[in-house]
Amino acid sequence: MKKLGLLLGLLLSLTMLKADEGMWLMMLLNKNISQMQEMGLQLTAEDIYNVNHSSMKDGVVVFGPGCTGEMISKDGLLLTNHHCGYANIQALSSEENNYLEDGFWAKTREEELPCEGLSVHFFISMEDVSETVLDGIHDKLSETDRNTIIKRRVDKLIETHSENGKYKVRVVDMFDGNAYYIFIYQEFPDVRFVGSPPTSLGKYGGDADNWTWPRHTADFSLFRVYADKNGNPAPYSEDNVPYQPKFYFPISLAGNEEGDFAMIIGFPGRTDRYANSYEIEMKMKEVNPVIIGGRGRKLDVITAARQKNSKTNIQYADKAAKVSNYWKYTIGQTEQIVNNRVIERKKEVEDQFVQWANASPDREIYRNVIGEYAEIYKELSKTAKGKELYDEVIFSSTDLFDIWKPFYELDTLLQKKYCQPGTRNYQRLIIYFKKKLKDYDTFFKDYDAAVDQEIMSTLLAYFYEESTPEQRPDLFNKLAKKYKGNFKKLTADLYKKSILHDQDALYKFLEKPNVKTLQNDRLHQLLKAFYEHFFANMSDEDEIRDRLDKNDRLFMRGLMEMNPDKLFYPNANSMIRLTYGQVKGYKMRDALMAKHYTTLEGTIAKYEPGSWEFDLPEKLIDLFNAKDYGPYTDKEGRIRACFLTNNDITGGNSGSPVINGKGELIGCAFDGNWEAMSSDLFFETHVQRTIAVDIRYILFVIDKIGDAQHLIDEMKIVK
Repeated sequence: MKKLGLLLGLLLSLTMLKADEGMWLMMLLNKNISQMQEMGLQLTAEDIYNVNHSSMKDGVVVFGPGCTGEMISKDGLLLTNHHCGYANIQALSSEENNYLEDGFWAKTREEELPCEGLSVHFFISMEDVSETVLDGIHDKLSETDRNTIIKRRVDKLIETHSENGKYKVRVVDMFDGNAYYIFIYQEFPDVRFVGSPPTSLGKYGGDADNWTWPRHTADFSLFRVYADKNGNPAPYSEDNVPYQPKFYFPISLAGNEEGDFAMIIGFPGRTDRYANSYEIEMKMKEVNPVIIGGRGRKLDVITAARQKNSKTNIQYADKAAKVSNYWKYTIGQTEQIVNNRVIERKKEVEDQFVQWANASPDREIYRNVIGEYAEIYKELSKTAKGKELYDEVIFSSTDLFDIWKPFYELDTLLQKKYCQPGTRNYQRLIIYFKKKLKDYDTFFKDYDAAVDQEIMSTLLAYFYEESTPEQRPDLFNKLAKKYKGNFKKLTADLYKKSILHDQDALYKFLEKPNVKTLQNDRLHQLLKAFYEHFFANMSDEDEIRDRLDKNDRLFMRGLMEMNPDKLFYPNANSMIRLTYGQVKGYKMRDALMAKHYTTLEGTIAKYEPGSWEFDLPEKLIDLFNAKDYGPYTDKEGRIRACFLTNNDITGGNSGSPVINGKGELIGCAFDGNWEAMSSDLFFETHVQRTIAVDIRYILFVIDKIGDAQHLIDEMKIVK
């Protein structure tokens, strides 16, 4: 217990804010507020994080499954990125009402569109519960016993703090299991679409500009949070009213300049800043090439199909965006791991760690940590490529895999005596699948069997090329031989006689399911063969995962003991964080300095009429030619499109508010830059930048493109 107390004290002393690098825990702001104020912050720590009174943290929400949003009016108006709202906009779009291509602006509250399945989570509070969770936990415990004890304590904390379901509670480990924090949220499930620019603005630059600077994207969308008449969370109802948030951001028209204070609050998803060199080498050699190869091929098929058909374009818009984003991210990460010497720098840290561990008999527990990493990743590397081929190429190949898993379980159950027709269990199966029909309706709305078939044939060929015979199920090896490697013909035959991709046939089967139909469905049987082969031969052993978890924990603890004066911060884990720094350009390469902002002039310069990625609405061209900019210009009379800060963000921060020293909204964060694509593994001080859309550009588009001045009227605008 004494050792735990010393470690927790070390964590608290080390978790101090530093400009630019770091995604920091908000409850510790008091330790560093003076440094922030020296940089230009004009607020107190209590203005930002306060559990007893309204504060800035009450105006930032988890938007959907993995983005950030901020409240910008007293009536629950919410700002986030266009790409964060993209899936919901796509789901609401049709050929008749193509909100993706045409944009959408609700003129009244009645015109705001309910978004099925979308919710936001307001952050309530957080607390360090390390002593409760880790009391009595010691290094000699087996990982199984350790995890069992911790899970029991975590479950108890969640039960206690949820207040019978009123709150959503997460207890998460920090510093690789050396500390635990509890986060409490309140979910609001009635969120409605209010407005967004057309894709030609909201995704301007497309894949070509993604993850790069300079940018000119109006990457924003607007939603509204609704509650019941008492201000409590409630499912969608016509009786619900706009939610009155505890805090909403004032919006600044003053703009920003190089060196200005900038702060971002959001929910960064995942970083691995303390990863070891062996893990990164494995990613480089075994994992990333599969992601790039698989997603690139899938994206080619989807893009070609979207360009041929307007309905398919809408159906696969969000799917393409998700495939493309991580595909290009992985290309960039792989390139910058080399350019930024990430592996070499990690090895330098590891060499120092070994020297430190060997310098004192008190550090014996740390002496074999680096050697253990070498052994662990030697084992993991043997199956890393094969596992990734299954994850990226097979399990993510056909859209049908999204709905197929229950049919695998159904196949198994229908072979049991207790699930035969006429039994109570059989009737329960029918009832279960009837309840899922609504999900299947949603699936088939955005499904094209011809596109799916082309994706599968392409990726089956890729899987066959990259895998060994042992990594493939016997059935697939036999089919590949039978069809002489003609995977297009193989897939066509599989789809021709399958019920899985035919909505009518599938629903008819579910009225009276039988095992014979599934046994005769060759597509089902192939998916089943892949699934069973993976779990029988390719999944990691628990023993090696336990070794890795323990080693990660020791390495992290040792790093902090080795560097008592260094500022450490926990890896991102989708919980609320704060980062602060400055508005700042950077040196892109020799003799090329990147300015900290772009303008509408640059947007027009990229314009390519009819282009898939660089077309623009005619209305914007007219406004530019007339210089009809309204009150949204800088001192030189220009519209600024985007700007840079040196804040530390990652995926999950998309949609985060960029805040000036007065606590006013100056932008909406949406991307990082190419030169720092290795930043999830190592912060790149000199080149790492956050890309944000300027709030004045957002207001300009709402007003002049959307003719939605009524939305601006409900915001608090300051000059």
